[in-house]
Amino acid sequence: MRRGLIGVSKMRAVVLFCVVVLAALSMPTPANAQKGSVRHVVVFKFKPEATPDQIQQVTRAFSELRGKIPGITGFEHGVNNSPEGRNLGFTHVYLMTFENAAARDAYLPHPEHKKFGELLGKLGIVADVFVVDYTTTG
Repeated sequence: MRRGLIGVSKMRAVVLFCVVVLAALSMPTPANAQKGSVRHVVVFKFKPEATPDQIQQVTRAFSELRGKIPGITGFEHGVNNSPEGRNLGFTHVYLMTFENAAARDAYLPHPEHKKFGELLGKLGIVADVFVVDYTTTG
């Protein structure tokens, strides 16, 4: 009987070990964190002289990048409507979703992204911009 108890204890230890190893392997690490989608949030503060047509031109050009650059899986945009008054003059928000960090990294130097930057420079209507990227965790 004693042998049977030792066998059960060893079996439990092996099962517990396997559970711990599987849990550790499923935890995010820098090596596999890039597997999540990456959100690229761009927020513009336009100059007072920017016309609605010019802003629409920027929005259209930004949205068209989705069909021109591989790895972009989503694009949304909107205008600030927060009642808090804490937007510091930033009004237009653009949210681009990438398959992963590698797709985002390929987007940054892409010729079509460069053309978009040139359009912004040519129009001269952006007073300021900030960008935040994050990898989704859930």
